[in-house]
Amino acid sequence: MTHWQALTRYCEDGRIEVYNNTAERSIRPLVLGRRNYLFAGSGGGGHSAAVIYSLIGTARLNDVEPNAYLRAVFERIADHPINRIDELLPWRLMPIETAAQQVA
Repeated sequence: MTHWQALTRYCEDGRIEVYNNTAERSIRPLVLGRRNYLFAGSGGGGHSAAVIYSLIGTARLNDVEPNAYLRAVFERIADHPINRIDELLPWRLMPIETAAQQVA
């Protein structure tokens, strides 16, 4: 396929976008993270970074604001029983937070 054919392909197929900004925005966190992983310092540091990124990603997937979620977890985790750690997951913790804010 020549460059001109590739450039004008979107005219033939309405599903193709003129710009690839959407695709670039979706992979940007991965690219930035990949660069940051080089400086994790150790295997343990990389594991800790992966845990934090997973918590943030899980919060976003559950329509929970990540900063508020992490703040709520950090406020509770010291006194929380280890055998009930699943209560601190985003879909279980934040509905309680939201209900408490609505009452206040």
